[in-house]
Amino acid sequence: MRSQDHDRIFLSPPHLGRHELNYVHKAIEDNWVAPVGPNLVGFEADICAAAGVAHCVALSSGTAALHLGLLLLGVGPGDEVLCPSFTFVATANAIRYCGATPVFVDSEATTWNLCPGHLREAIEDRLRRGRKPRALLLVHLYGMPAQLAEIGALAQEFDIPILEDAAEALGSTWQQQPLGSFGRVGVFSFNGNKILTTSGGGALVTQDPALAARARYLASQAKDPAPHYQHSEVGYNYGLSNILAGIGRGQMELLADRVKRRREIFRWYQEHLAALPGLAVAPAAELPGALSNRWLTTVLLAEPADLAAAGAPAATPETLRLALEARNVESRPLWKPMHLQPLFADAPMYGGAVCADLFARGLCLPSGTALTDSDLRRVAGALAEALR
Repeated sequence: MRSQDHDRIFLSPPHLGRHELNYVHKAIEDNWVAPVGPNLVGFEADICAAAGVAHCVALSSGTAALHLGLLLLGVGPGDEVLCPSFTFVATANAIRYCGATPVFVDSEATTWNLCPGHLREAIEDRLRRGRKPRALLLVHLYGMPAQLAEIGALAQEFDIPILEDAAEALGSTWQQQPLGSFGRVGVFSFNGNKILTTSGGGALVTQDPALAARARYLASQAKDPAPHYQHSEVGYNYGLSNILAGIGRGQMELLADRVKRRREIFRWYQEHLAALPGLAVAPAAELPGALSNRWLTTVLLAEPADLAAAGAPAATPETLRLALEARNVESRPLWKPMHLQPLFADAPMYGGAVCADLFARGLCLPSGTALTDSDLRRVAGALAEALR
């Protein structure tokens, strides 16, 4: 079937309800279109309620929130920051923005997040070298909670503050506590492909009022308290507009429904792809007490020898991606590990085999909450054709 026979199925497109317009229209009617106004106040309060935190600063992107979060933790030139290799580049880029060096750590195979064993190895080795890491940037990949008990214990043992990158994990929980609230600072993204969106935007959250005030100050060009424009240090233009915050207010009302639907899509794929040879929806299991928002459903191909034993043709994530593309269906490889990126070729790395293997065998499937069962069947049909 030719690609033009179907409308395109996107990987994770925005999914708006009509009621976002109420907040946007109100902002325009009241002329609140700058990075200040009632929608911003309301949006930050909504995020605080959803994340179980006391303070929120809405920002222009999740990347801006990562940058400010690192600055709040004192990261500066010459420092080192522990960071998973298996993540989106924004996580590591924010470390470089501060003039610091990322120290990459491999994943573990259960959640695909930071491996506690390799994390201990990295910390102890950096200490032997006289290089105590300034911070730990902890990512919850694809909405899956990391091994917070073990990682939190390590951070406490070595007195390393955690910046929690929950950009993909809004609505996920561990022990019924929302992700983003476990570190000294947490970060969310409201990019167009996230579970909720403001078109472009992000947020920094914390329980510490002093850190929140500092973030707000830095995000608004670090203007000193004076009637004229006076600046004593470098600031940033990281504020979110009141109009986009209005979209966010409408979206936050839908969070529970959006998480429910993403989890339904994950289970649909699990059920309907189970019979395909050499392909598994993964990571399948959640840790005890963990709930993933299942932002993206991902699959892993078996090793080539196992594919052959299962009677399946030789396949790679790229052959599957192209098969889906032929049906006008968007898919995407898993994140390419940072230690394999030319940009970070000189950064320290601990482990590497797990995340490299995941990248070599994995693919992200369409997971948007507006997907119909007909859309899902089209995705499954294309995968079945490619594997049979």
